[in-house]
Amino acid sequence: MILNQAGTRRFKAYTSKHLEELLQRTELDEAQRLKVRAVATVLPFRTNAYVVDELIDWSAAPDDPIYRLVFPQADMLPAPDVDRLADLLKAEAPNAEIQAEANKVRMKLNPHPAGQLSLNVPRIDMEPVPGMQHKYPETVLFFPKQGQTCHAYCTYCFRWAQFVGDADLKFASDDVGQLVSYLRAHPEVTSVLLTGGDPMIMGESVLRRYVEPLLEVGQLESIRIGTKSLAYWPQRFTTDPDADDTLRLFEQVKAAGKNLAFMAHFSHPRELDSPLVSQAVSRIISSGATIRTQAPLIRSINDDPEVWSSMWRRQLGMGMIPYYMFVERDTGPQDYFAVPLAQAYEVFRDAYASVSGLCRTVRGPSMSATPGKVCVDGVTEIAGQKVFVLHLIQARDPSLVGKPFFAHYDPRAVWLTDLRPAFADRFPFETVVQDALLSA
Repeated sequence: MILNQAGTRRFKAYTSKHLEELLQRTELDEAQRLKVRAVATVLPFRTNAYVVDELIDWSAAPDDPIYRLVFPQADMLPAPDVDRLADLLKAEAPNAEIQAEANKVRMKLNPHPAGQLSLNVPRIDMEPVPGMQHKYPETVLFFPKQGQTCHAYCTYCFRWAQFVGDADLKFASDDVGQLVSYLRAHPEVTSVLLTGGDPMIMGESVLRRYVEPLLEVGQLESIRIGTKSLAYWPQRFTTDPDADDTLRLFEQVKAAGKNLAFMAHFSHPRELDSPLVSQAVSRIISSGATIRTQAPLIRSINDDPEVWSSMWRRQLGMGMIPYYMFVERDTGPQDYFAVPLAQAYEVFRDAYASVSGLCRTVRGPSMSATPGKVCVDGVTEIAGQKVFVLHLIQARDPSLVGKPFFAHYDPRAVWLTDLRPAFADRFPFETVVQDALLSA
């Protein structure tokens, strides 16, 4: 490992060109490794030395949860697709031929779910605004151009399309002036979420160029940063050369009267083990920022209530606020990672029941679907029918927030589109979504 002058580790990334070398640490045979590499031609692979050396238990790979979190699995995609790509790799086919085949597979994976391209992109003078999404009235998402990668990629990432090199699939903008103009034209927006990718991949000087102009927008109450950096590279806030400058920028946000909220992504308790994480969390909180934690429920990685209750308790003890348990979204290898909604509810309920009230700030299991964030509140029987009880935590139409509705119980359902309305001809949000599609 290369050391800098202060004796601390420099960031070292691993990509698909390093995959075969890294897979040698597992007990996978040559044919299995070839299939893993085939999957990596479709879905992006990136990790780093901290994850590889500090978080993964290689003696348990490929079953280790952190290994499964960042390394492709041979059966993540349909077997015929994987076999076809593996044959091309084995034959050392031209890269253009491999990528053409990989792209065919990608297009079957719903790269932009929940209306991200068709419904969420705002417009100025009828022209779409690049690098932004505006789904809920009070919140705008902004994708800073230099923040559209991560310290490591999660295998289940719903934004995998950002990382495959296809400009038509990517959200990104470096025009913060356009963002500010849009905000001032939309006074209903009180919160901006910088997202990606991971904005914390950016150095302090670049991050500052996006954050400082927002401090002059009077209507803004909060600036949020969606990030996995605390789990994948906590050094960003401790020993990186610009760590101190970054924390001073956070203090500046607080001094300007804005709430700075870290939306921190933790998928497994092991990501909290390093003393570096505790140090980073403490420094961020000391700057005046809050840290709210969230992650999806993922089969084979964290589909166990004890995993979640352990994470929530430890996060609370470190000063973070448990915020969301999400349902794996309808994109990428959803079939591989998805947990049925009935089981997801049971995992959430059992974890929720085993923690104190201070941890019960968490919400879920929540689907970030086309109409909004749909929460599964429970399973019950009404008028002789077994049903899911649901409500919208957030919605395109704010009048629907908090109102319960019902769906027929289906033990196989993994997403909102698998459900049928109960006691009604349609779900309450269907007209809103249809109207949005017609006006898009």
